[in-house]
Amino acid sequence: MSPEEDASRPTVELSVEDPAFTALLPDAEELARRLLAVTLAEAAPHLVGRALEVGVRLVDDAAIRELNRTFRHVDRPTDVLSFPALAPGEVERPPELPHPLPLGDVVIARETLEREAACLGRPVRDHFAHLLVHGLLHLLGHDHVEEAEAERMEALESRILRRLGFADPYAEAAS
Repeated sequence: MSPEEDASRPTVELSVEDPAFTALLPDAEELARRLLAVTLAEAAPHLVGRALEVGVRLVDDAAIRELNRTFRHVDRPTDVLSFPALAPGEVERPPELPHPLPLGDVVIARETLEREAACLGRPVRDHFAHLLVHGLLHLLGHDHVEEAEAERMEALESRILRRLGFADPYAEAAS
């Protein structure tokens, strides 16, 4: 691969802050890269080919609880938080920069991830993929406050995950 081609690939800066994530998802970085590439292709094709950077932090419940308390004023752990670097208008018309365009950070909590996966009867890896795609869509300006936008976001999540061989997280469980 030429330096020009490599420079135009999206970069995932993975920070494993909870060591238990390493055994749980040994391929987390490669999986995150694949999820980012497909998410961009499906949700922001105008960004494909741009030099982009996304941070992915894998933390414990205590760390995400502190972030949730600080930034959302909710004093409990959550599964995923997103911190967009761009305003929604900037996602559609991103600035030209001499370095990779930062999209923001996605933070995922291991204990909550494992609890939710167990409750849903899904493999942890599948639920991780769903949470990361959900967080990446938030970085790209998607939200689920309004019902119509929530439906669009869920449809995008399902399509992205299916492209990578994951089950649709919103499909009804077979009876």
